[in-house]
Amino acid sequence: MVLQYGQDRNVKLETELWYTGEEVCQYLRDWHPLDILFLDIELLTMSGIEVAQFIRSQMENRWMQIIYISGNASHAQKLFKTQPMDFLIKPITEEAVWEALDLAIKLLGQKEQRFTYRTGQEYRYVPYGDILYFGSEGRKIIIKTLRGEETFYGRLKNIEKTLPPYFISIHQSYIVNHDFVTKYTYDSVELLDGACLPISKANRKKVREQILREDWNDNK
Repeated sequence: MVLQYGQDRNVKLETELWYTGEEVCQYLRDWHPLDILFLDIELLTMSGIEVAQFIRSQMENRWMQIIYISGNASHAQKLFKTQPMDFLIKPITEEAVWEALDLAIKLLGQKEQRFTYRTGQEYRYVPYGDILYFGSEGRKIIIKTLRGEETFYGRLKNIEKTLPPYFISIHQSYIVNHDFVTKYTYDSVELLDGACLPISKANRKKVREQILREDWNDNK
């Protein structure tokens, strides 16, 4: 199905196949990059969830698009912390695989884009994929990135209009990158760096819908 997708969409693809979770992890330890991983949950010894935890935590890879595969829909709630892009239920159809690949390629392209801002007379750039969240303190905007903090003057509402769809406004003072959300509750989100940010009462319904939509791609 994947190879047929590449042929029909005229997309150059290189594919690899593994039969155990350990093989995948060793491949990644040997510094072989992967953009998209179709990952079965029910593996022989090391489960697919453990493989994803290795990718996100030990490899610190937040960019790989993980698409879980399972015959059991009840697994879905266990997967939140590993931030999958999608969850496909067996038997898998070509349509589902192609839709997942369309979205994964689109997201990979977005993460290469950059946020531009001005400080003094200088223009600076931050890859969207490095940004955990935007925060505001008065007229000052704080960009929390994987490497630290950067600041400039602006308005959060104006910034929100320019961001990719995986950035979610949770409060008048915070916009978070969904890819770094490791825990979601009714009134807060926890991010990869341990920051716990509030969800305003007015935004709770909207945030819940956005987070669920991003997590399960409308529960395909």
